[in-house]
Amino acid sequence: MSNFDQLLSVDRIFAIYNHSVAALHGVSLSVRTGEVRALLGANGAGKTTTLRAIANLLGAQRGSVTSGRIVFDGLDVLKMPPSTLVQAGLASVLEGRHVFKSLNVEENLIVGGLARGSRRSELSADLERIYALFPSLLPKRKIAAGLTSGGEQQMVAIGRALMSRPRLLILDEPSMGLAPIVVKGIFETLRALNRNDGLTILMAEQNAAIALRYADQATVIENGTDVLSDTADALRRGDYVKEFYLGSNVSTGIKREAGPQQPSAVSTSDELQTIAAE
Repeated sequence: MSNFDQLLSVDRIFAIYNHSVAALHGVSLSVRTGEVRALLGANGAGKTTTLRAIANLLGAQRGSVTSGRIVFDGLDVLKMPPSTLVQAGLASVLEGRHVFKSLNVEENLIVGGLARGSRRSELSADLERIYALFPSLLPKRKIAAGLTSGGEQQMVAIGRALMSRPRLLILDEPSMGLAPIVVKGIFETLRALNRNDGLTILMAEQNAAIALRYADQATVIENGTDVLSDTADALRRGDYVKEFYLGSNVSTGIKREAGPQQPSAVSTSDELQTIAAE
């Protein structure tokens, strides 16, 4: 892989919380331009901490990277404020569908454009694009975001990140708590953005079946360390991921009975497994 292809490089990062609680123990990964990479792992494995470190957001959670290096498009991430990273093309959608609940849907989206410093004409064009990607948001544009459904809030959060015109979009558990049909729609939209616009995507996802269905590459994190990295297809077919993350037969929707902590009931439903196998 040439340096020109590599958009993001994470080199053996260690991280702690509250100056004492170790969270990451030398995580390394890379993401090429135009690639979709999934981070897989159980609850507490270190996926969220890794993504927050990449966006230089650990400080907001009383965390810090103690060693290692993160480079995004030639920029030393750990020396850049998050706002500068957004302007450089790195946008994050955090776990939990964070929206400004008292602002309406359209105001939430505009915040994403303002973070990039967009002009009024650019905001209008970008809003039109977001409504084309997520048509269900258009009739809700003047409704307070906190009054919309969970799926719609996730669309708002993703749309707000896209308003900053990122080159790397980071998503943390985009399927969490959502109905399978909503998850499928969101992942189909993300895949279209990747294929049609060349958007590079790094996502953490507990549901390995759906993540490996849409990713090009994947990295497995356990106990704060990356333990396995390969193409999504190779991991999907490999015995380790099958046994501990997919179950004995993902194509028929049979859930695993042993391994890392079970994800939420929605994300491990037979229906979502079947969607991932289509």
